[in-house]
Amino acid sequence: MDRRDFFRLTALATLGVTLIPGCTSGTGGGASSSGGTASLPGEKDFTGNKVMLGIDALAADGFAPLKGMRCGLVTHKAGVNGAGVRTVDILASTPGVKLTKLFGPEHGIDGNAAAEVVVKNARDARTGLPIYSLYGATRRPTPAMLADLDVIVIDFQDIGSRSYTYISCMRYVIEACFSLERPIKVIVLDRPNPLGGEKVDGPFIDRARRSYVGAYEMPYVHGLTIGEIARWAAATPGVLEVSEAQRQRGKLEVISMRGWRRSMTWDRTGLTWVPTSPRVPSPQATLGYAMVGLGCIIGDFSHSFGNQMHFRFLKYSRKRSADLISTLGNTVPGLQLKPMVMQDGTQGVYTEVSDWNKLKPSALSLYMMRQCCAWSATNPFAKATNTERDLFIKHVGSEALFDELKTKGAAIDVGGWLAKWDAQSAAFRTRTAPFRLYS
Repeated sequence: MDRRDFFRLTALATLGVTLIPGCTSGTGGGASSSGGTASLPGEKDFTGNKVMLGIDALAADGFAPLKGMRCGLVTHKAGVNGAGVRTVDILASTPGVKLTKLFGPEHGIDGNAAAEVVVKNARDARTGLPIYSLYGATRRPTPAMLADLDVIVIDFQDIGSRSYTYISCMRYVIEACFSLERPIKVIVLDRPNPLGGEKVDGPFIDRARRSYVGAYEMPYVHGLTIGEIARWAAATPGVLEVSEAQRQRGKLEVISMRGWRRSMTWDRTGLTWVPTSPRVPSPQATLGYAMVGLGCIIGDFSHSFGNQMHFRFLKYSRKRSADLISTLGNTVPGLQLKPMVMQDGTQGVYTEVSDWNKLKPSALSLYMMRQCCAWSATNPFAKATNTERDLFIKHVGSEALFDELKTKGAAIDVGGWLAKWDAQSAAFRTRTAPFRLYS
């Protein structure tokens, strides 16, 4: 299967899209108009066995690490096994496993809460178990929440970008468990990185700028599975905000997948995508998030059309498709911008991968930042409020980049920044290599 098929959407006509003359017809990428997952061309050609998720590997081994244990589970809507059964229901119904508490991250366990919306404590409708919100009054489980537990199980589907907060939630949970006088063991059920394990790309975060939307010193596209991040964090001094004694006393186990390889993007896993949040309803959106999310924080670029093509339909106010293509179309190797016009006349481009091996996903956002400065009557970074500035730096990770955009605008040294990101990504790849679980 051509790798670009992973990043295409079928049946654009169902989205009310007209392809501008000169555009290749019939394909594109993103979510369906209902917000669900579009089928992927070539998916029917998958001939290998389905990747066995961490939860399925745990089941295959008889849930041995959990037998006789009082368990808490940190999970969300995408926390299901290969057959689509919730990890909550699996653990709750397994003899010898004492699941007593649930913990939910941003968007809640059901995945329906919008980004940055406070989630309240609740009770799971199916099992009756209490759900403690880790995106409400606290983002860390308190000692009271962890009382009477022997083990915490974490089962999150990540999307491969640093600012997606499930990996932040995982860090905070690990820290809370390791910090107790009687540390609680943490077990992470591993899942695929939908972007594969070979892409490491984008801006590196300054340590002083770590936050809930950037909890690790890593490139924006990190190239690790959630289990590999946990292994690196628990084994490396300074990644977790715990004392060295607490880090060494803490206990972490990762239940590996079976059959996953670093070359596998989501389309090659044989698995069905479950929306990880309202704006990431499809695997196509995971790549879009990495490509354009940072470029839409400040300025007039936007990355969707209503509830369609999340992070894949790029538009700029008062600009036509041809304007976007002429300024951005040849900037990023491996990326092609497809002109599109919606039923209401809105024009934009669809971001399509033409050569996955050449693509550096985060590069597009940097070119978008520069173009915002060129198109705006007033440099948007120079007129940014303190709140906008802080939000940008938290996500991108670099105060120096913001300052250069503010002072130089469209004259920013894009090549210099991309070279810096490449060097930082290579160094990160080397540092984390010992913690990789898959070849």
